[in-house]
Amino acid sequence: MSEPYAAADGLVRVYPADQPSGVGLVWVHGGGFAGGDLDMPEADWVSRAFAARGVTVLSVDYSLAPTPQMMADLFDVPVKEGVHYPVASDEVIAAFRWAVAADLVTGAWALGGASAGANLATGATLRLLEDGGPVPALVFLAYPTLLAVQPEPDAALRAALDADAQADTFGAEVVRGMYENYLGGPVDGAPLPAIPGLASADDLAAFPPTLMINDEADELRVSGEVFAATLAAAGRDIVVVTEPGTRHGHLNRPEEAAATASIDRVVARLAALSPVRPS
Repeated sequence: MSEPYAAADGLVRVYPADQPSGVGLVWVHGGGFAGGDLDMPEADWVSRAFAARGVTVLSVDYSLAPTPQMMADLFDVPVKEGVHYPVASDEVIAAFRWAVAADLVTGAWALGGASAGANLATGATLRLLEDGGPVPALVFLAYPTLLAVQPEPDAALRAALDADAQADTFGAEVVRGMYENYLGGPVDGAPLPAIPGLASADDLAAFPPTLMINDEADELRVSGEVFAATLAAAGRDIVVVTEPGTRHGHLNRPEEAAATASIDRVVARLAALSPVRPS
């Protein structure tokens, strides 16, 4: 793989593909809206893994929300100032539009993200649809958070969380606080692209084909499943996979086999978008 480089005035880091398939992915890391960076495995390792499989990647260096003490303790990062919605959403949209306009791939662009980054990717897609595009050919959501007020997990998921203290970190109070921090205020009345799990079937009538990969022992899985059900009710193309034996954030742990398994799942789906056909 050629060395990654910064582009779009530093908004993105470009990972040129080895043996390009012609497909590109604009990728948005997670971190509770307030953490993460382009060097974390969920950004850098993921981007390199896709590039090694023929997918050009633009990893987005979006602006982060403030880090209050609660978030600092949860993600083991310093307390700091930051921005609120819609700044990061605007930046993801700008990155996607830049990708489409740039002469980097011969085929289609997908848009994806992990955790809070999956929220940003989903919200950006809704806004692009409302604004008349361009629209991603595929949306990839890895263990997304899409609701500020989560329904209770079912008995099986609750038992899995109770059995693994490391997995049981995203309860309702933590998640609501994360969204209030991102929004800079209460979640009631927040714009739909900030909490896309609230979308109705009518809101999703033109949503692109979507691949969602959830973690098994992860309370955020509830919000992903709600959104997936709404996509299905809207008659959209939605595939949901739960990666076995995982807790939240497995793409940030490349030493786990599940991380590579998920990359390969996505590459197989992106292959359908490739203008390059085997000889």
